[in-house]
Amino acid sequence: MKILFIGDVIGEPGRHCLASWLPRLRQEHQPDFVIVNAENAAGGFGLTP
Repeated sequence: MKILFIGDVIGEPGRHCLASWLPRLRQEHQPDFVIVNAENAAGGFGLTP
């Protein structure tokens, strides 16, 4: 089983970086699961809908 774990995604720059790199990482490594630490994805205010 392959798990791709992405560290802390912080704010808008982190979201843009993740959106641009994740498809390539998924294709290259073909993980069964992708786990992302996104507690700071909204600039330190947790997750937004």
